[in-house]
Amino acid sequence: MTTTAADAAPTTGDGPPSDRTVPTNREAMLEKIADLAEQHAKALAGGGQRYIDRHHARGKLLARERIELLLDEGAPFLELSTLAAWGTDFPVGGSIVTGIGVVEGVECMIIANDPTVKGGSSNPLTVKKGLRAAQIAAENRLPTINLVESGGADLPTQKDIFIPGGATFRNITRSSAARVPTVALVFGNSTAGGAYVPGMSDYVVMVKEGAKVFLGGPPLVKMATGEESDDESLGGAEMHARTSGLADYLAVDEYDAIRLGRQIVRRLNWRKQGPSAAASYAEPAFDVDELLDLVPSDLKVPFDPREVIARIVDGAPEGGSGFDEFKPLYGSSLVTGFASVHGFPIGILANAQGVLFSEEAQKATQFIQLANQTDTPLLFLHNTTGYMVGAEYEQGGIIKHGAQMINAVSNSTVPHISVVIGASYGAGHYGMSGRAYDPRFMFSWPNAKSAVMGPAQLAGVISIVARGAAEAKGQPYDEDGDKQMRAFIEKQIEEQSLAYFTSGLLYDDGVIDPRDTRTVLGICLSAIATAPVEGARGYGVFRL
Repeated sequence: MTTTAADAAPTTGDGPPSDRTVPTNREAMLEKIADLAEQHAKALAGGGQRYIDRHHARGKLLARERIELLLDEGAPFLELSTLAAWGTDFPVGGSIVTGIGVVEGVECMIIANDPTVKGGSSNPLTVKKGLRAAQIAAENRLPTINLVESGGADLPTQKDIFIPGGATFRNITRSSAARVPTVALVFGNSTAGGAYVPGMSDYVVMVKEGAKVFLGGPPLVKMATGEESDDESLGGAEMHARTSGLADYLAVDEYDAIRLGRQIVRRLNWRKQGPSAAASYAEPAFDVDELLDLVPSDLKVPFDPREVIARIVDGAPEGGSGFDEFKPLYGSSLVTGFASVHGFPIGILANAQGVLFSEEAQKATQFIQLANQTDTPLLFLHNTTGYMVGAEYEQGGIIKHGAQMINAVSNSTVPHISVVIGASYGAGHYGMSGRAYDPRFMFSWPNAKSAVMGPAQLAGVISIVARGAAEAKGQPYDEDGDKQMRAFIEKQIEEQSLAYFTSGLLYDDGVIDPRDTRTVLGICLSAIATAPVEGARGYGVFRL
């Protein structure tokens, strides 16, 4: 039964938009979305127009052009970690494009080197982004298609690449052992360590007079052995197709390679092993565009997550929101309940007023267990400042109740999806299945912030500690210095809490327009359904 306003909260999405929204909310969110587009443009620009023009002049396609041709006509592509390396010395995007797309009706993980950025060479963020893509593919049982054109490791940063980068090749072989196919379409250089990508893939296509796959190029061979050689004899596509046998298919050009790649996927005889979506479902009861109106620009101002949920989940058959709230009168600062998104069942936990009390933690624990009993994936909508502190709450058992929630999250085996729609601070980030708790997917809205605590609180804590230390030593406290210190720390923490910053470090899988949330969730849930979905059969000790 869907709850009513009288049962649960001041609003449930039933009133007209003017009753629920503030015009400045939309203006502020649109500004952030426009800025997000600018940040994404940096990744789309690759190495810059000069290198794009040079690449095209060689008769080659760009990474995203290759992906577009590979996908089924009209199929969506959920690009992941687009802002990787944001805020670092490396190009935004991490010199690689990753994402989920449909090829011949099969959902695949697609990984494409961007050859316009230093010839597609891999820097530390490239490796990190590629490993995250491999993790998503493994957890969701997605075949992987590598679109290869890479000069290997970015040698000046080799110390940060060599050790973790080895997992790239391990993951390819483990995928094959798990009977999840890997396909390599080689368009250009695939040298040094990069040669092991086609070398370990199940299927390999090489482009004639384009692909060059070798462990050591002519200069290295000359230095190591004294042998005179050339690119073709060492690693040309025809040599690998006719002599070494590394190439399974020889493509006449890039378009032919993509055709062959689609042909390979078509013959995989691939079957999804997870739950199927409902044959029919209703669109959300309320306009997704209104999501721009709902979230205040000041994250200290609370908002009702039911309004967000009503614009993301499928509508009810009888009309209205299809969200069936669980325990609506208990632990009211955490909203829990069941719904479906694009026909896929899902359980939802959404922070309402920011702080998590003991009641909210216990409610979440029970709800997570129920979802695991019915093999239902979970969606966490973050807007929390963490668990409540203070003598009353410590004496009331907030630590053990928070631990129960984190225990349930940690040992839950149904897939989790996390979306940070507001603040995500402290242990509340953990309890809501933050990155350290391995959600299958995690995204942020452009207004989101994540940190150990809010900037003002963190600066204030440091100030109190410093003031106490000065008093203990009998020294006067520098008030002017304190003001400067607090301002500096607040500015630093504010910058490091931003969605771009955390996304740049791969702490989520992308920053998304709020209006795209339902579509993104639908793609993720469909990808999740490629693998079996099974709830936990046991948990650790719950401290009662």
